[in-house]
Amino acid sequence: MSAYDYDLFVIGGGSGGVRAARVAASMGKRVAIAEEYRFGGTCVIRGCVPKKLFVYASQFHEHFEDAVGYGWNVGKNTFDWKKLIASKDKEIARLEGLYRSGLVNNGAEIIESRAELVNAHTIRLVKTGKTVTAEKIVIATGGAPNLHAALPGHELCISSNDAFDLPELPRSIMIAGGGYIAVEFANIFHGLGVDVTLIYRGKEILSRFDKDMRQGLHNAMVEKGIRIILTDVIENVEKTAVGGLLAKTKTGETIAVDIVMLALGRDSNTKGLGLEAAGVDVDQRGAIIVDEYSRTNVPSIYALGDVTDRVQLTPVAIHEAMCFIETEYKNNPTAPDHDLIATAVFSQPEIGTVGLSEEDAAKRYSELEVYRAEFRPMKATLSGRAEKMIMKLIVDAESRKVVGAHILGHDAGEMVQLLGISLKAGVTKEDFDRTMAVHPTAAEELVTMYDPSYRIKNNQRI
Repeated sequence: MSAYDYDLFVIGGGSGGVRAARVAASMGKRVAIAEEYRFGGTCVIRGCVPKKLFVYASQFHEHFEDAVGYGWNVGKNTFDWKKLIASKDKEIARLEGLYRSGLVNNGAEIIESRAELVNAHTIRLVKTGKTVTAEKIVIATGGAPNLHAALPGHELCISSNDAFDLPELPRSIMIAGGGYIAVEFANIFHGLGVDVTLIYRGKEILSRFDKDMRQGLHNAMVEKGIRIILTDVIENVEKTAVGGLLAKTKTGETIAVDIVMLALGRDSNTKGLGLEAAGVDVDQRGAIIVDEYSRTNVPSIYALGDVTDRVQLTPVAIHEAMCFIETEYKNNPTAPDHDLIATAVFSQPEIGTVGLSEEDAAKRYSELEVYRAEFRPMKATLSGRAEKMIMKLIVDAESRKVVGAHILGHDAGEMVQLLGISLKAGVTKEDFDRTMAVHPTAAEELVTMYDPSYRIKNNQRI
């Protein structure tokens, strides 16, 4: 009989924690999982799932406009924010129920309480004050929005968490940030009829993405009517006498809006977890430091997902959980593979990307071939919409491998998932060339770009 209450105790009921707990329990391990809020974590409760539902909702106004060119008489339409919120809440409750039933059906014990470490094998349940012990502990508490506490008036602002449950749809919003969360919400609110201003301290939005993707999206957003302010920041937020907000920027501009949203990055959710008591090391930003197998410096404690600040994506957390299971319970040491992760920005138009940007590839390879196509998609011909698609392949000239693939346009996320398989398999440009096109589709451009648009040698375009 084990000297511990549990074989595995998981702190955090998000995607990574639930996967580790459910699979370990299905193998006959004595497992408990503690969550202080709701099961499903950031992704299901206040992240990618409700966000994608909001993206769908925000696209309909363009669908209605486009339908006219195809012979439809749509007529007058209205939008009900509260109905969207209610529908979203119903779907999130359904998904949370699936997470819970998956744990229970496989034999894991659900504990609805905050859990804090006491030492390397002991956990205190805050709700009851009870302590329990476990042979192994997994920390999967995810991340939380940076509230930018140094900003005067930050308490008047909202985060992406709050955006999903606003009591009323605002007439105007200012969003601070230039990453994918800021960009996605700027497009969502604009699509729902809100006057949107995006402010970012950098020279370009989505600075880590390929230049054609970030510049193409910037232009599309501005053409839609979204105001983008670059190389500026909010210095102060104040309430107005009539109930709105005034955001004052570093350059001296004062902008009146109903809501200010801060999308200035996310921090690992490690405060108050008892990491110091257990001796777990964290980095300067508070993220838990782990080795290639998700092990902390304490042999009995592991960490998965956003709390480690390796790659903040839900599928990555799930993958890390499965690698933990393989390593610790199947005698098959498996390190998470964080290379060539396909990802999407659900802006309007979407971005789908996998592999290296042109800029990063130029620093790594002595000579590149760049294949680029910019075109008006077939769907826009009758609708009259001017929006363009951009597709781009980055090829290492020596090995002929495709080292980067980038798409801006409708369904880019769907396309890049399949491109991710191809690049992971080491596909060459010749593999693309000998693949038959599916016609008529936008994606056929990926296999019909036979001649390079330009070359880059020694980091110089030629």
